[in-house]
Amino acid sequence: MQRTSKLYAIVNGKCPQCRRGDIFTGSVFGFNIQKTNKNCANCGLRFEIEPGYFYAAMYVSYAMNMAEMIGMGFATYYLSGAKIDFDDIWLYVSVIILGSLILSPFNYRYSRIILLHLLSPKIKYKPAYDTAVK
Repeated sequence: MQRTSKLYAIVNGKCPQCRRGDIFTGSVFGFNIQKTNKNCANCGLRFEIEPGYFYAAMYVSYAMNMAEMIGMGFATYYLSGAKIDFDDIWLYVSVIILGSLILSPFNYRYSRIILLHLLSPKIKYKPAYDTAVK
């Protein structure tokens, strides 16, 4: 029996306890709405540990969004060669706002995944549930 890696579980949105069941329905960028499952289909773990638990994911999402906005600002500066002055400020504002809107489904999903996998001390990985054969 081989274990599923934590990185694989995070990237693919798998349950932090068994690393098998999906945390979300739907894809990150798709026409179907992504929704957080209530329980893991494989091990039965309840994802929302307590009422309002995912409000903490807003802090993770904020940190991710700030890093993305700073990265988009630097990328715009280096790729466009535009100076930071009043004439070119709308280029930066439009790139950052558009980039933030495009990445919002990604931030929604991965802020919750990071909260469950890395910032929830109550949830531990149990290899007994992991029956993956690679």
